[in-house]
Amino acid sequence: MTRIMALLILVIPGIGGVIGIKLIRDSLFGIVHSPFPNFLIELIAGILLFIVGFGFVGGFIFYRDRKRNNVQPRFRKKGGNS
Repeated sequence: MTRIMALLILVIPGIGGVIGIKLIRDSLFGIVHSPFPNFLIELIAGILLFIVGFGFVGGFIFYRDRKRNNVQPRFRKKGGNS
């Protein structure tokens, strides 16, 4: 059950990142969707969704790898044995 919850925690921001990419693409091609009044606001919303979504997923993976000591020495925790 905990693995399903962890998967959901990763999938939801990932979907937000994918929607952000779609909004960026649509605003560059001049397609404006209904909740946005113009393409500039749609572009900004897409960039924010992309950065937040994939930043969350990347941070989660980095945290997990850091906990398991699978990162380069410069990213390892200093001090402590955990």
